[in-house]
Amino acid sequence: MRIPPLYRKSTWQRFFVGVVIGGLLSWFVFLYMHGVLQEKQINKIHKQNKIIHDMSDKIEIWEKDYHQLNQQAKKKLLIEEVKVVVLNGKQYDLDLLSIAEVEDVIEDDLTSLIAKEVETVYNSKTLLKKSIENKIIEINKKSYRLEVVEIFLYTTMNIEVKLHRK
Repeated sequence: MRIPPLYRKSTWQRFFVGVVIGGLLSWFVFLYMHGVLQEKQINKIHKQNKIIHDMSDKIEIWEKDYHQLNQQAKKKLLIEEVKVVVLNGKQYDLDLLSIAEVEDVIEDDLTSLIAKEVETVYNSKTLLKKSIENKIIEINKKSYRLEVVEIFLYTTMNIEVKLHRK
């Protein structure tokens, strides 16, 4: 079997040369377009990376400022309210009015702490505890001394006390 002698006809020669030249031209056009598009993508990615880097720097600065402001705000917290809770009033068969009166007496003694910084009250909490525990309260002609169980300090100061017969 033989290859037909088409290489001798000029029409076929022109066709094959056109196919080769067209293939080469289309390959160069493809490479050019691909290169231009890739360059645009690289520039776009580079710009986005720069924006991301700038934004992350700004976020770090904001976080530092936010953290510092929070620290300053925590230092400047003030006591706005004092609440006292008597834990064992029912143990001594005290009515709710008597318990409420005891709580009010203690709260009235501690009203001087309102509008003080939490930090200064915290530093003097042992003195505060001793002043409450040294108080003797008379309920229904019986004397009771107080024992501080817990003190919670924040904008509202919560104090839990127990009564003990003297």
